[in-house]
Amino acid sequence: MRKAVAGLPFEFLDRLENVDIVVERRPSDRRLQRAGVPPGHSLLGLYLGVPQTRRGLGYSYALPDRIFIFQEPIESICSSEEALVGQVRATVVHEIAHHFGISDARLTELGLA
Repeated sequence: MRKAVAGLPFEFLDRLENVDIVVERRPSDRRLQRAGVPPGHSLLGLYLGVPQTRRGLGYSYALPDRIFIFQEPIESICSSEEALVGQVRATVVHEIAHHFGISDARLTELGLA
């Protein structure tokens, strides 16, 4: 995880506000349901919080947003340490994009989904 995040540009990381990155073994059934993931599928990562684009003047004293990275689903699609680091990095970037208010549709348009 540290290797994957270490290579992100400082300008990118410096703009993160009130967000924690958490590694969990796998997503719970409840998280999968709430995220609308169909049976038999899984998640590599998940962003839960208030995107920066939706934070107004009243946004204060809020608990941190959370980016979850799910270890087992990522490991299941990677065949080497290099692939693992790359996939974790891609997943973290994807979820950070949601923190900045970028939708899945826009990420697909940008070739990042």
